[in-house]
Amino acid sequence: MTSLFKSMKKWRDSEDHPLLQECRPVIGKHRVQNRNGGDNLISVKYTQKDRESLASHESLDYLPSHSDIYKKWLRKMPYRLDWDYWLMMGLIGIAVGILGFFVHQAIDTLTKLKWKLILHYMQNSQFFLTWVWLVGIGLVMVTLSAGAVLIFCPSGMPSGLPEVIGFLNGASVQGIFHIKTLIGTLVSCILAVASGLFCGPEGPMIHMGSILGSGLSQFKSDTFGVQFPFFTRFRNCADRRNFITAGAGAGIASVFRAPMGGLLFTFEEVASFWDIKLAWQTFFCCLMAAFTTDLLSSSFHGFVYRGHFGFFKAEESILFGVKYLLDMNVLVFIPTIILGIIGGLLGALFVSMNMRVNKFRTKFFNLIKHAIVQKVCKLVEAILILLITITVTVYVPSFFPCTTFAGHIHSEQENRSFYYNISTELTHLLGKTEHFNSYNCPLGTTWTGPDGVKHSNHTYNQAAVLLIENGYNGIVYLFRRGTHEEFGYAALFTALIIYYLFSCWTAGTAMACGLVIPMLYTGALYGRIIGLIMVSIFGIQTDKYEAWIDPGLFAVIGAASYFCGVSRLTISLTAIMVELTNDVQSVMPIMVAVMMARMTGDFFNHSLYSSLLKQKCIPFLEPEPSVLYQKKVLNLELFTAKDVMERQVKVLHLREKVSSLAALLLETNHGGFPVIYQLEQAHEEVFIGSITRLELCRILENEMLFETQNEGNYKQHVQINYNEISVKLLNSTKINLLLNKYRTDNRYKDYYVNLKPYINQSAMTVHAHFSLQRTYIIFRTLGLRHLTVVDLRNRVLGIITRKDLMAFRLEEKLLQSENLESDNDRR
Repeated sequence: MTSLFKSMKKWRDSEDHPLLQECRPVIGKHRVQNRNGGDNLISVKYTQKDRESLASHESLDYLPSHSDIYKKWLRKMPYRLDWDYWLMMGLIGIAVGILGFFVHQAIDTLTKLKWKLILHYMQNSQFFLTWVWLVGIGLVMVTLSAGAVLIFCPSGMPSGLPEVIGFLNGASVQGIFHIKTLIGTLVSCILAVASGLFCGPEGPMIHMGSILGSGLSQFKSDTFGVQFPFFTRFRNCADRRNFITAGAGAGIASVFRAPMGGLLFTFEEVASFWDIKLAWQTFFCCLMAAFTTDLLSSSFHGFVYRGHFGFFKAEESILFGVKYLLDMNVLVFIPTIILGIIGGLLGALFVSMNMRVNKFRTKFFNLIKHAIVQKVCKLVEAILILLITITVTVYVPSFFPCTTFAGHIHSEQENRSFYYNISTELTHLLGKTEHFNSYNCPLGTTWTGPDGVKHSNHTYNQAAVLLIENGYNGIVYLFRRGTHEEFGYAALFTALIIYYLFSCWTAGTAMACGLVIPMLYTGALYGRIIGLIMVSIFGIQTDKYEAWIDPGLFAVIGAASYFCGVSRLTISLTAIMVELTNDVQSVMPIMVAVMMARMTGDFFNHSLYSSLLKQKCIPFLEPEPSVLYQKKVLNLELFTAKDVMERQVKVLHLREKVSSLAALLLETNHGGFPVIYQLEQAHEEVFIGSITRLELCRILENEMLFETQNEGNYKQHVQINYNEISVKLLNSTKINLLLNKYRTDNRYKDYYVNLKPYINQSAMTVHAHFSLQRTYIIFRTLGLRHLTVVDLRNRVLGIITRKDLMAFRLEEKLLQSENLESDNDRR
């Protein structure tokens, strides 16, 4: 066994890290469960730098500290039937809805203004002038977009969704909920999408919804140093996290007009802590967000009031609405399964490519030591992507010929035909966007023949329809039913390759941009190709029993499959697709395609968001851990808490010297400490509770709490309240100077602090021989920050923190456990 362990460790340490080969990897292969429950065997390597980054993230408690001052504060809170909770959820939903309306209107206004300036150049086939204008306008937009992120957002983070997921799991990610982050993300998102890059506003909207959920619920601003005397009972970790969760769901509900999708998205992807009460309140928040966005969109177009306030139009409420539902045949599931497999393969490949691009990007920028130069390089990359994107979208369509509309305008009697209605609908739809329709093609005319039949010779450029402008219109075109041959193989394959590659490159740049629209568009393109193949084989079917052979139907299924292949969403994705298209009839094929894409993608790698969490070194605790040893999954029920606990524990007493506390805080970076108590002189010191680093710093900031050896009884009534002790530190330099003074100044050598009113008396503990599997479940389910390990006499033996339960740390410690060797000997 010993020789086997040594050989395994030697093999593990011999591998090179793919990003920084000079850093020694600390683990080899292990089985990691993805965010939605599936597990797959992959190779995960963390360098020493990765480990330090993981350890640098502070953990957060889900529940507030159950101390004497907390209970005293709680008694003063008036009893309510949660009406203020529901009120706050409604306010967050309305705020997110207004923000979502503003984002959509701003993007549409800027896009229309851009094309209004350029349209006549394109109509006259002056492609170079078109390119110059698009580059000039886009250059301004991208410069401002990237600049907003680099200046206002921490670490130049793009969408912010992985950071929100990590925060809601219990990791402390600094700066993601600041008001300046909201401003930077808002400006960057609008300008990035309007510039013509292959991206959407979805990820940033989720992040901005979370920021509004955090800011409105607290009714205070750390940036401006303002606190309002309202909703003070929400200023705790648990309530704040619930409002952030609801804000994230409201972001989805607003951007997609999908309240059910927003609720299920938070349940499936965002939230790590969930209960039925939070589900109801999040649903209400999502409902208010979607309602507010629909209400404002019903009467405002381009920020101009058009009347009909409160009249909900279908084309405004359903973004990619399908007006004609198709009867299904069981044979539809054959191409559906194929689409699901393709979606899983392409999705897994996209995740792998994007991770490699991001690793190369990170490695390159880390070589630049000067911060200003590094930001300039990030800006240059964004500009380079814009230049290549515009060049491709302007010049590639010029290689495609003009195509006459497949649907002719027939007599009034023939208008009753199902397929005629759809064809004329497409003609009208393309005609509304002249810069697509006329690109380099004659405008054409419409006339009525002597027999009363209307004729048209309107033409359009297929590639231009698919590539120029943002993806919203393109998705609508691809989803339309009865338009079997409006787009040929060449245009579809060209658009598929361009969108696939450029969306992969764009994701992760220093701009706030989302990937949902590119994912839907890419999936719709190859779905349409599969549908076109079906039409080529079986022909255009007009009978209702074969009407399901329609490229528009397979475009919807393909969009869902690729979306799942990248994100690995299932339940929420199905609901979102139904709310986006209003195509209830296609639910079963969509579900089958999603399941096939999920299983195929999980065979190769994680979802995009899980991969980004790992790449950003955010310590995320999976729903259930699983570690491999000798290619077999270890049963964590066979291991105990003492196998992974940190044995070198700094403990505190109920009364501590000020100088000792100052030295401890300066010499360690621990987030919390167990507190022990000796009931009588002859008794042992036993665990009584815990106290956090923040609480100790807040106590030491107040010298009125200091007491001498004989002043204990006199100063028992002198306490700081819960609101003061729970406010985070804004100036770490100031507190460090204060701690240094306490440690070095002889005046504080004889001063003590009574910690009893401030310790968490409900701190969780586990016995040293408690099951490791159940320890992990308790830690994650309760959202703990520290878990103290005690013996049978309640003496402190060790402590378990979030980093001790990370997958790589579990493997490191379990490979050295006596239980592993004894278990292997039994085999």
